[in-house]
Amino acid sequence: MATVPRPGAYVCGIDAAMDVIGGKWKVLILWALADRPHCRFGELRRQVPGITEKVLAAHLRELEADGIVHREAYDEVPPRVEYSLTEPGRELNAALGPLGAWGRQHVLGGAQR
Repeated sequence: MATVPRPGAYVCGIDAAMDVIGGKWKVLILWALADRPHCRFGELRRQVPGITEKVLAAHLRELEADGIVHREAYDEVPPRVEYSLTEPGRELNAALGPLGAWGRQHVLGGAQR
């Protein structure tokens, strides 16, 4: 799936990346999908406590449009849909690793998540 170009001019790569992962929940969705590839919606919702179904669905659609998440719908009864990270999604998740390490060291005082 090709990514959808976002409107507007970016100042730098960080600006573009923040446009993709901005908000409270998207990074947590990426972390959850990294831990459990081929995750169903309900499982993903349990992995991200506090997120509403509406927000999760909207963020998954946005991440899919950006080429970060792959949505696989199976022709079964009952319907089954699984989400996984694309290669750019795995690269983005790896890039977020140092940010998580910084947060653990400087904000959580070395505590592990």
